[in-house]
Amino acid sequence: MLSIEQRIAEDVGAQAAQVRAAVNLLDDGATVPFIARYRKEVTGGLDDTQLRLLEERLRYLRELEDRRASILASVGEQGKLSDALREQIESADTKARLEDLYLPYKPKRRTKAQIAREAGLEPLATALREDPSVAPETRAEAYVDADKGVADVKAALDGARAILMETIAEDAALVGELRDWLWNGGRIRARVLEGKENEGAKFSDYFDHDEAIATIPSHRLLALMRARNEGILELDLAPPGVDAEQGHREGEARVARHAGIAQQGRPADAWLADTVHLTWHVKLHLHLKLDLFARAREAAEDAAIAVFGDNLKDLLLAAPAGPKAVMGLDPGIRTGVKVAVVDATGKLLDTTTIYPHEPRRQWDASVAELGRLCQKHQVALIAIGNGTASRETDKLAGDVIKKNATLKLAKIVVSEAGASVYSASETAAREFPDLDVSLRGAVSIARRLQDPLAELVKIEPKAIGVGQYQHDVNQSKLARSLDACVEDCVNGVGVDVNTASAPLLTRVAGLSASVAENVVRHRDDHGAFRSRKALLGVPRLGEKAFEQCAGFLRIGNGDNPLDASAVHPEAYPVVERIVARCGREVREIIGDASFLRGLKPEDYTDDRFGVPTVRDILSELEKPGRDPRPEFVTPSFAEGVEDMKDLVVGMVLEGRVTNVAAFGAFVDIGVHQDGLVHVSALSHQYVKDPRDVVKAGDIVKVKVMEVDLPRKRIGLSMRLDDVPGEARNTRPTRDERPRGKNPRKTNAAPSSAPANNALAAAFARAKKH
Repeated sequence: MLSIEQRIAEDVGAQAAQVRAAVNLLDDGATVPFIARYRKEVTGGLDDTQLRLLEERLRYLRELEDRRASILASVGEQGKLSDALREQIESADTKARLEDLYLPYKPKRRTKAQIAREAGLEPLATALREDPSVAPETRAEAYVDADKGVADVKAALDGARAILMETIAEDAALVGELRDWLWNGGRIRARVLEGKENEGAKFSDYFDHDEAIATIPSHRLLALMRARNEGILELDLAPPGVDAEQGHREGEARVARHAGIAQQGRPADAWLADTVHLTWHVKLHLHLKLDLFARAREAAEDAAIAVFGDNLKDLLLAAPAGPKAVMGLDPGIRTGVKVAVVDATGKLLDTTTIYPHEPRRQWDASVAELGRLCQKHQVALIAIGNGTASRETDKLAGDVIKKNATLKLAKIVVSEAGASVYSASETAAREFPDLDVSLRGAVSIARRLQDPLAELVKIEPKAIGVGQYQHDVNQSKLARSLDACVEDCVNGVGVDVNTASAPLLTRVAGLSASVAENVVRHRDDHGAFRSRKALLGVPRLGEKAFEQCAGFLRIGNGDNPLDASAVHPEAYPVVERIVARCGREVREIIGDASFLRGLKPEDYTDDRFGVPTVRDILSELEKPGRDPRPEFVTPSFAEGVEDMKDLVVGMVLEGRVTNVAAFGAFVDIGVHQDGLVHVSALSHQYVKDPRDVVKAGDIVKVKVMEVDLPRKRIGLSMRLDDVPGEARNTRPTRDERPRGKNPRKTNAAPSSAPANNALAAAFARAKKH
């Protein structure tokens, strides 16, 4: 049995010694961002992705070891722990294998088999299995005993069958073999429940669906599971075979072979064959179907969580507009457009509510009021939430820009996902105790344009809504993954300790929510921090917390120029050695690329800091505190294209990617409804993962390939030479490839689309989510 470190090493592609070092650091309270950035020598350069996987696998394997110990203790207490069983339990490498071995010994409610054993029927079951030469009824006569609850021969045989069925179904080797067989060749089959066709119309693509369980994409499996939970579909697991009947026969044959039961014309053979039939259908197939559905669902959830994390990362690391005065507009019709103006630091300057739309239609007055606020506060950017009335409000902002040309204003539609959650949050209440809840959302919209990361960390990650089937997945695992994603993003960018909010500081490695509050309180009471060392004066921010957080906190214009960089205070002596050798001041060498690139990292190493750390230090000194996020750009929505009805097939438009899923990317083209670029239409090359081509926040050009007004679906292509209505010349996507002798059924294009419109067909398949 490999050690935990060895097993993890195989999973993350590292050496056991690297894993052991990382585990020791984690157990000692170090955070993943700190280990990835500042302990490269210790771990041999494991990056944050490897460390996150290591952390997850470590959690699983430690739970596995705890469960192993519990099972060994339980079986031992029963006096049934043989040397062979102990060896099997100790060598089990998955939770499923452990539970298979434990099943016969697991305390359970009294079963029919247990009752039969108590009635003395186990010898009958054993005799029938080992010697089928005697008729079952003849053997059973000797076991009829009314005092023991065995009223007649039939009751005796029923009890013996219950014992045999339980014994066979709890054989760990058989269960493991059948599980692998079903997983590798089994197929999920979905059928609509009678009378549910209209109620479940949104799942119509799955009313008669058949697909391999091992390869079904995550979004389709989660859709099937949701439809089943809503009482629309019935799901089954068909065994490998030409058809279900043949597959079930093979399943029974495997059970019979393993149990040593064969049809040879002996008196008990038919009875034993019926026992095998019932064992397969009632016990094993049903149990394994639930088990494998759970396994497939877990894999699908992991994939969905990964997609959510990737999209969240792209959103958090979107380009910041920077320190500019911004006006935030939270669109609304009847309730009006909420307006908030913030200065370059995000401080709230002004708020109001205007009513340019129905029913008041105060358009000119609204334009004048917004213009007045822009002039008064020298606004540079107008941020417009992308909710209801977004396009109408965007048009309003356009009029404001025209009437205030001297200000050189620009307008940008931004995602308002989570703004309402923030508005009603405790964080918002503390920030703006006297501000109406409806106006807090406008503040958030304005600030998230200035710095998406700093603002979005105030919102629970799940509320940002850039995932697929996020409410159907394991919520604790989702929260853990998203929290890790936010932590990695915040620490990857770095945080200005003198301007950061408490929610942002909470995401810095080593800082808890209470310590982050203490940092802000200390800053308010004593003024801006002049050095990183001054952080040690913050209540409850001790040496350990300082070690973890210091490198990710920035202090601009402080006493030490290195405090504005990602160089950790513990490594300042390395910089001092560089300065001593060259005879220049620290401020002189910072940014001097030609000088720094001429230095050899090997010349400045010591027992503590090796080449990786020195190389990082030199790179950081070259561009201290550099922001890894991209430059700020905005999409230009086409004039006159404000609604789906304005779209014409063949149009080429510019838009922003709002979400990326396994089957493609959703793009906001300014018509209230995101369009879908199917994975097969992202590039002329085969695309396995859409995120290899686009990420949330990217500005892209797309061609309109299909507009389905009744279902509010827009088919787009990033292959601008694609011709609507013509088949595409491209390699099929993985979902479109037939598999085996019985390929899954594909779904036709919508009836309104031309029969040869391959993109429309792909769009229809992709939208099955």
